[in-house]
Amino acid sequence: MSSSNFVDYVKIYCKSGKGGPGSKHLYRDKLTQKGGPDGGDGGRGGHIILKGSKNHWTLIHLKYARHINAGDGEGGNRSRSFGKEGEDKTIEVPCGTVVYDAETGDYICDITEDGQEVVLFAGGRGGQGNWHFRTSTNQTPRFAQPGEPSLERTVILQLKVLADVGLVGFPNAGKSTLLSVVSAAKPEIANYPFTTLVPNLGIVTYRDNRSFVMADIPGIIEGAAEGRGLGLRFLRHIERNSILLFMIPVDTEDIQKEYDILLNELKQYNPELVDKQRILAITKCDMLDEELLNEVKKDLPENIQTVFISSLSGLGITELKDLIWIEINKDSNKVVEISRRSIEITHHDVEIEEEEDYFEEEEEDDDLSKYKGIGWDEL
Repeated sequence: MSSSNFVDYVKIYCKSGKGGPGSKHLYRDKLTQKGGPDGGDGGRGGHIILKGSKNHWTLIHLKYARHINAGDGEGGNRSRSFGKEGEDKTIEVPCGTVVYDAETGDYICDITEDGQEVVLFAGGRGGQGNWHFRTSTNQTPRFAQPGEPSLERTVILQLKVLADVGLVGFPNAGKSTLLSVVSAAKPEIANYPFTTLVPNLGIVTYRDNRSFVMADIPGIIEGAAEGRGLGLRFLRHIERNSILLFMIPVDTEDIQKEYDILLNELKQYNPELVDKQRILAITKCDMLDEELLNEVKKDLPENIQTVFISSLSGLGITELKDLIWIEINKDSNKVVEISRRSIEITHHDVEIEEEEDYFEEEEEDDDLSKYKGIGWDEL
């Protein structure tokens, strides 16, 4: 999955369909001159629906579909004929997509399961025909309800990768190398910082044909929560991981300090991330002998399970997979709902072009006074 086709942030304008107006028809034929009202109801406007799909991994299919409009309901007709409902628009999104209001940043909804459907914006109800308004004192009402107006809003869709374990570490900590060793994923690996520019997912096989999902999150540096390096663009993907695997190279000058920096960046981005179960993997341990490894063990962070590994030689990989499997299957480490917090609307996503919201202005009959007090709230 290259940087060109990994899209985890899009802004789209959505508009549901408006309801069709009710009919004002009065029944007439060659034998009946004053047959009374027989106007039918208008059709419901189309919904804007979000649907989770395991066949999508990014939001790239929405990158150039910036305006999504549902169909309007048709008006009612004679003989109490109902108008046709407007066409619904279903937007398929990858599991882990969260929706926010583009103007205020308020949380709207999220999609976490394959096949899950959420009506993002409901279509307007169709207006009732004049047949509903006949009374003993007004047997030929010459009015009907207009359809309800449509709903329209610009929303932000953010993808937060769903995975059992997320790899957290500074650039060149060995995250991509580990993922390539334990899974069939082929992330780019090179000896320079920020080789990984997009999250990579890999299916890690385990004993007895079992498996779990591992996510390689692009490198975090000190100040990421304030926008340094790749900033907080990819920190959101960590929110949906069951556990976090911190990776620090064994040749780091101060392992405790680097661990504290990583933990602090997560805390600044979202304090709830600190509550996730953490495992520490000391990488590149094939460079050291037993005596040096014992020296390193004296300066490790306290109260965290630690594994010494080498992706090159395979040292500690089996032990690491065993530990991960135990932790992700604990009830206390199941993915829980991160608080539905709002987001701050900023311009840090430079690749997203700002678009002008436009709305089709149409004349609608919104004057309900002539309907003698019969409004939507009374029906």
